[in-house]
Amino acid sequence: MATSPICTSPLLTDLYELTMMQAYRDAGMDGIASFEFFVRKLPPGRNFLMAAGLEQVLDFLASLRFSEDEVASLAALGRFDDAFLQSLLDLRFTGDVHAMPEGTLFFPDEPILRIVAPLREAQLVESRVMNLLHYETLVASKAARVALAAQGRLLVDFGLRRAHRAEAGMLSARASYLASFSGTATLLAGVRYGIPVYGTMAHAYVQAHRDEAQAFESFARSQPTNTTLLIDTYDTEAAARKVVELARKLRGDGITIQAVRLDSGDLDWHARQVRQILDEGGAPEISIFASGNLDEYRVRDLVRGGAPIHGFGVGTRMNTSADAPYLDCAYKLTEYAGLPRRKRSEGKATWPGRKQVYRRYTPTGRILGDALTIEGDQCEGVPLLQPYVRAGERVQALPSLEAARVHAQAQLNALPPHLRALEAGEPYPVLVRQALVELARMADDIAAGRPRH
Repeated sequence: MATSPICTSPLLTDLYELTMMQAYRDAGMDGIASFEFFVRKLPPGRNFLMAAGLEQVLDFLASLRFSEDEVASLAALGRFDDAFLQSLLDLRFTGDVHAMPEGTLFFPDEPILRIVAPLREAQLVESRVMNLLHYETLVASKAARVALAAQGRLLVDFGLRRAHRAEAGMLSARASYLASFSGTATLLAGVRYGIPVYGTMAHAYVQAHRDEAQAFESFARSQPTNTTLLIDTYDTEAAARKVVELARKLRGDGITIQAVRLDSGDLDWHARQVRQILDEGGAPEISIFASGNLDEYRVRDLVRGGAPIHGFGVGTRMNTSADAPYLDCAYKLTEYAGLPRRKRSEGKATWPGRKQVYRRYTPTGRILGDALTIEGDQCEGVPLLQPYVRAGERVQALPSLEAARVHAQAQLNALPPHLRALEAGEPYPVLVRQALVELARMADDIAAGRPRH
């Protein structure tokens, strides 16, 4: 996807990334650093998270560079010396990237991305890497819960109009499709990402006509292969009866009404009333689509209750992750100049070193448990972090969004029943291997200046 200049500029970062970079340069610190992105804990009620945003991160790293105008903007701040500013003009990302494939489910303290690069490069990209991974992972994880609740019904992203600006609307459409949504109402996301697009009509269309039935007919004749009629502008059940009459009239012209849409009120009750009207009126082929402040909990209740709804438009509560609007995520230094590093702050301690996550499965394909350990410590299971960039060059092509979506669905299918629930259950087991525990002790000794034997 082509992003706007504001989203690709290296100045889209926190000031302290640049002040640290100059201080590193002044101190002659240009060694290789390892940073990892992970989530410290799950939001309330969550049993898993879904990794998303890797494609956008790799595109950002590939385009990383300072223009002369951007360097001039930094010079105007009066905080940086000329030698440092000139060094930025040659900056490119020359490091390595390992990551979990998009759509992979993960759990607390498991890194989903590792960057190994010269310290200034790995430090500079912190804020934007976190910005991209956090948002898409947040939305994909929420959307995956909606998909589990919907049990295979049509799901359409309706989130653009209340998204937090344009980039969020685009990336939420992508993340929700990755997480098994059927498509999006956001046209540009459909064009840029190849996502199926869906559209119905607005209440304004009905209101603009002097007669509701005439509004329905004009739309059906204008859109004969995409006829979904919004029927709750005035009286929902009365509108359903008008649809029945119109369906009879249009059949002679070879036009079929695909669906009606409900957007307000008691969706369960209205859906049952409308279904009865359609069936008794000889229009059982017309399905019912519902929208209006939906989330996984409301979708679950409608599905469990047997509401005759074939699909849902889900927007605001999904792409803002309304009940859990942020993740306790971090991008932390784990190694510098060949030595393990870790943070020991109260409540925010981290594991040191370059790590790998191994996942075990049952013979039937259910996920069974993970092991968190240091790179090179071979253990049972499938390694989840894969190499994507070495020395600044791609070494593995990213799968298409469709292929990533298939992977995400397979991951959701592998969840045991208690992890598929919308309420928090028994935590998924993540074993911290002894090799990592020992490395943490070494990092603590190094930080304390204690000799190692």
